Amino acid sequence: MNMTISEKVAYLKGLAEGLNLDTEKSKEGKLISVMIGILEEVGLSIEDLEENAQALGEEIDVLSDDLADVESVVFEDEEEDEDEAEDYDDDWFEVECPTCEEPLIIDDKALADGFIQCPNCQSKFSLDLSDDTVEADEGEE
Repeated sequence: MNMTISEKVAYLKGLAEGLNLDTEKSKEGKLISVMIGILEEVGLSIEDLEENAQALGEEIDVLSDDLADVESVVFEDEEEDEDEAEDYDDDWFEVECPTCEEPLIIDDKALADGFIQCPNCQSKFSLDLSDDTVEADEGEE
């Protein structure tokens, strides 16, 4: 059986009382009585510290759980942003109009159609993806 410090001090106090020590006249009795009193105070202080440590541990666990929730929300958003950025990079392309030389952003669908019409100068052109060059269709302006 594990006894707490306070229980051990109470046991020690009982033993001292069982010895019928004279705590009023005997120097040894007075000394033992004072020592037992100090041990009682130390025992109570230790129990308070243990209770506080346990309460702090529980608070730390709660804070840790809260922090984990916050991290999952924050890092989940970052992962979604990265996924969206990757999607954006895969679905959109920047090309330059061969007529007015303005940069254009086109998507996969416009690329698949074969011809692109510049919103700035209205010229139509196609992309030759085999050698990364842009060809203007001058007859279809």
